[in-house]
Amino acid sequence: MGNNKVEDFFYSGNAVSGEPDYGLAEAYVRTAEAFANATYQSVYIIDYYRKNFLYVSPNPLFLCGIDAQKVKDLGYQFYLDHVPDDEVKMLLDINKAGFSFINKVPPEERGNYTISYDFHIVNGHEKILINHKLTGLAFQPDGTMWLGLSVVSLSTHSKAGHITMYCRDKSEYWKYDMEIHRWNKHNSQVLNETEKEILTLSIQGLTINAIAEQAHLAVDSVKSARHRLFEKLEVSNISEAISYATNYKLL
Repeated sequence: MGNNKVEDFFYSGNAVSGEPDYGLAEAYVRTAEAFANATYQSVYIIDYYRKNFLYVSPNPLFLCGIDAQKVKDLGYQFYLDHVPDDEVKMLLDINKAGFSFINKVPPEERGNYTISYDFHIVNGHEKILINHKLTGLAFQPDGTMWLGLSVVSLSTHSKAGHITMYCRDKSEYWKYDMEIHRWNKHNSQVLNETEKEILTLSIQGLTINAIAEQAHLAVDSVKSARHRLFEKLEVSNISEAISYATNYKLL
């Protein structure tokens, strides 16, 4: 463990002033529980006022052998204990960059934004690359984020990073450059009907041959379309293409 502290994860630019209405918290937790029951993903609710977790779903894959209540009690100490030191520094940079970005957005629009990034969690000798998505769940009247909803799944990439901010109903997204500490805006890709059909059938688990039969295409045509799709999305396989299309709502 490095010299970082739990307090370091809570950016001063999102200091929540005034105690929030915790009478509303139970409804948020029940909603998160229902979502967790319906997905393989792990779900957290982060409380930025009390600086801990309000809820942690019991998904053993992402909890490093610790039960959900214990992780909830640990709060961000869990990350200090189970994330490599260099990636803890990355998470702190992402945290600051993410809130600095959101603070420039009109308060009434902040709930539309989601940040996504990949990092490792370590359990003994096992190292798992996970994807972490965070979106605002509840905000104070001044626009500071009281509660954040985090959704955790296995990453489709091979290394940490891939820091992206996207907004519901917007055609652009932003990637964060760790070297120069800057957000760069990109236009979202647009898929043609053949690409959408290939991705949809791939999500259903169909092989290339089965996709060709279902889509009334030659097998070589499906292979060529997949190759062009990978180049367009800058991914290396169909799993990454599906993840990209899902993240950026291209289907």
